[in-house]
Amino acid sequence: MKNAIEVKDLSFTYEGYGDSPDVTALRDVSFTVPEGSFTAILGHNGSGKSTLASILCMLEEPGSGEVIIYGKRMTGEDVTDEDIFEARRRVGMVFQNPDNQIVATVVEEDVAFGCENLGIPSAEIRKRVDAALDTVGMRKYARHSPHKLSGGQKQRVAIAGVIAMKRDCIIFDESTAMLDPLGRRDVMETIEKLNHEDGVTVILITHYMEEASRADKIIVLDGGRVLTEGTPAEVFSDPEKLWEASLDVPQSTELLYRMKKAGYDVRLDIFDAEGCAAEISRAIEKRRGKRV
Repeated sequence: MKNAIEVKDLSFTYEGYGDSPDVTALRDVSFTVPEGSFTAILGHNGSGKSTLASILCMLEEPGSGEVIIYGKRMTGEDVTDEDIFEARRRVGMVFQNPDNQIVATVVEEDVAFGCENLGIPSAEIRKRVDAALDTVGMRKYARHSPHKLSGGQKQRVAIAGVIAMKRDCIIFDESTAMLDPLGRRDVMETIEKLNHEDGVTVILITHYMEEASRADKIIVLDGGRVLTEGTPAEVFSDPEKLWEASLDVPQSTELLYRMKKAGYDVRLDIFDAEGCAAEISRAIEKRRGKRV
């Protein structure tokens, strides 16, 4: 499988101003994101998540190391403006606050905005806008004002704008953080549909463990470094490591982990409530059977 993104020994430091010291946000970070995959990036505030997202979208230049986007090295003196434009065309980002990404007063005009900036013909823009709104389930709101929509609906409009530009990879930078549970559910369903049905490479930056558990791969950042990475089952099977980094694990994982510590024979790779309940029931029945 080809990689959409490769990061090798990436470091980045924000220069201090006046008496403020320099702040190193990323230290020797390395990982790969396969094409068509769903990768979640976890980390507490200040771990370097948003800085990493900005670099992958070519909004910031890395201090050192390599960033390779769809086979093209984006670091070094030979990188051209055309290379950067092409990388930005292929990798888009949806931000935490949809109000920062919505620029028009009508939903369909907002979704069309990015395409217009790319110089796409009007007839093609019309097709893309309609298709993008269908994808996020917002077609019936095409003529509405975005600012009268709910938070989850606004976020779906912001996602539609990125979809319309036909990005190969979309980075969601804590895009559900400001939403209520219903809004988070709707946005996550949209994200999974993009990945599973349309083959879009997804990078989800989040602090919600249940969202991360739905990814193919999790990368955990701590202090600007990669603390651990692997499948959700691999990463969450060691809650102690995450707790030491001031991170949580899914509630189901924590419950099953504590049961395992208490001597129950349970799996730790279950992240939904129903599956957790079934596993607990099975373990309890198994222990009762041994006692008879």
